[in-house]
Amino acid sequence: MEFDIDTINRDLGSDPEALTRWALGLGKHAICTTNFRPFEAVILHMATQVKPDIPVVWMDSGYNTEATYRFAEEVAQRLSLNLTIYHPRRSRAHREAVDGPVPDIDDPRHAAFTEEVKLEPFQRALHEMAPEIWLTALRAEDTTQRAEMQPVSINADGIIKVAPVLYWTAKDMYQYLQKHDLPNNFDYFDPTKVEDKRECGLHLQH
Repeated sequence: MEFDIDTINRDLGSDPEALTRWALGLGKHAICTTNFRPFEAVILHMATQVKPDIPVVWMDSGYNTEATYRFAEEVAQRLSLNLTIYHPRRSRAHREAVDGPVPDIDDPRHAAFTEEVKLEPFQRALHEMAPEIWLTALRAEDTTQRAEMQPVSINADGIIKVAPVLYWTAKDMYQYLQKHDLPNNFDYFDPTKVEDKRECGLHLQH
C-alpha cells in the first residue's frame, strides 16, 4: 500500500478538492460515476478540473425523468465529459412489456428489478472499465449507511473508493455550484431507491 488510509482521511477528508487532486494524482486508472441527481455537477466539475478526460460512467436505468436526461446532456456538454453510458440488457419498453411497471419496494420482485436496471450494469461497467480508483458523489447526510463511511476506503474488489464530498452539506454543494456557475436539477427520481434515505444496494455491495 502506497499510502495510509487513516492519514489521508484525517488530513484530506474534509477538503474535497484536495482529496480529488490526491486521488487523481496517484497515477492509477480512475473513473467517476454519476447518476445526474441533484448536485452531481459538483463532483463532475471537481474531477474534470484535475483530469479533463477522466472516464465518467452513468448507469442509465431508462427510468430517469425528462429533466434528468436534459440535465445530463447539459452537464456533459458544459464539462466536455468523457461519458460512457451503461444500460440494462433489456430496454425499459421490453422489460415493461414482459414484466409490467416498476414493482413497489415492498414487492418481492423489486430486488430483481434493481439488479437488472442498476446493479448488473454497474458490475458490467466495473468489469469493462477495470478502475483502480472510483470517485463517487456519496454524501454522509444522504443515508444512515453513508454516514458511517469514510472518504477513502478500499472495497472488496480492491478498488480505492473516494468520496470527496462525503462531509459536505447541501448548502456546501449549492455554494460550489454558485461559485462555478454550474447547472443543477431537482426533478430526479430513482425507482430502485424510491425513498431518498433508502439504499439501492450498489454502495452496500461496493
